[in-house]
Amino acid sequence: MRWHVRAFFLSASMLALGSVVASADTQTLNPEDWPSVLEDARGETVYFNAWGGSQNINAYIEWAGAALKDRYGVTLKHVKLEDTASAVATVVAEKAAGRDEEGTVDLIWINGENFAAMKRQGLILSPGWAEKLPNWAYVDVENKPTIRTDFTVPVEGLESPWGMAKLVFFYDSERTEVSTLPQDADGLLAWAKENPGRFSYPQPPDFIGSSFLKQVLAETVEDPEVLLRPVEEDSFADVTKPLFDYLDALNPVMWRSGRAYPQNYPAMKQLLADAELDIIFAFNPAEASNAIANGELPETVRSFTFPEGTLSNTHFLTIPYNASAKAGALVTANFLLSPEAQARKQDPAIWGDPTVLAIDKLEAEDRARFDAIDLGVATLRPDELGPALDEPHPSWLEHIETEWKRRYGVGN
Repeated sequence: MRWHVRAFFLSASMLALGSVVASADTQTLNPEDWPSVLEDARGETVYFNAWGGSQNINAYIEWAGAALKDRYGVTLKHVKLEDTASAVATVVAEKAAGRDEEGTVDLIWINGENFAAMKRQGLILSPGWAEKLPNWAYVDVENKPTIRTDFTVPVEGLESPWGMAKLVFFYDSERTEVSTLPQDADGLLAWAKENPGRFSYPQPPDFIGSSFLKQVLAETVEDPEVLLRPVEEDSFADVTKPLFDYLDALNPVMWRSGRAYPQNYPAMKQLLADAELDIIFAFNPAEASNAIANGELPETVRSFTFPEGTLSNTHFLTIPYNASAKAGALVTANFLLSPEAQARKQDPAIWGDPTVLAIDKLEAEDRARFDAIDLGVATLRPDELGPALDEPHPSWLEHIETEWKRRYGVGN
């Protein structure tokens, strides 16, 4: 079926490079002509490159694969990654080798930093296709602005929203009084000084660890507007001085006096379970309830956020420009955007990843799917999550990770 797809997109960047020669039997693959997309997708195998470090997420993708096979004749192969950058590197290498068709990556679970890199290099299927998917009609673009702006970069339909993320802190109510919980980054530093050795964060460039750096940066920077623009080398040191002054003060009072760090979120979660840490954090509001349900954290663990806001973003799916199974990737992205798949994903017993859909846009039957979800004892309600702080432009992450490594990168 791969060679019988009636069409593929011709991106402006590809044309500019003169790298595409359209065969006589190819036409434009049009998501607005959905029956033809379904016809082309049947029999295709979609190689879905996605982080494979979580058993419950892997199980969810396996469920989606079974549904896609049964309903649409699409085979979904989960290529389990440790780092999304490896999928991007594959596409970059294929483009450099002139492999502009029949690429090995069909669909990528992507974050803002890698999306910005792929968009900049013309590596994404274009023109914009996501807003032409049938299930886009249910997406909450009115109240979730990060769906159309990924880490300050306009999405322009080049990736399909899959889930929402927000930085949320967890503590064990058996050991920590709610009245003592910090209300912002400065409060967290003061709390850490009063409770030495009871806080830490994963070592950057781990995603969760780097997110903590961005949270502190967003709270301490003198002019938040500067973070919405690319880094300027000349002013980087001055802009980030409050961040690194903060970390200089925090490090000596952290777990193991800042001489070692948890490798990642699961390692940090285990330290809370073992009572070695008292406050941890994740980017999924349902993570604590999910961990309680799985027996990984005590039933007394609860969540909190900062009243003035924590980082928030949307995570996406995108299709490389040279994907072999473009129609199958479109069908997969649309299915994963469906009320059925989104409701299942939001259930903490399955994954607990917040939906990108607007509940009031759904039919009664689909609203009932969400109404029936038990968010769990440790999950904050949407109105308790507090304001959302914008992610900085992707260029800031690389710079602050490099500077962090220079200052504190002692390894574990």
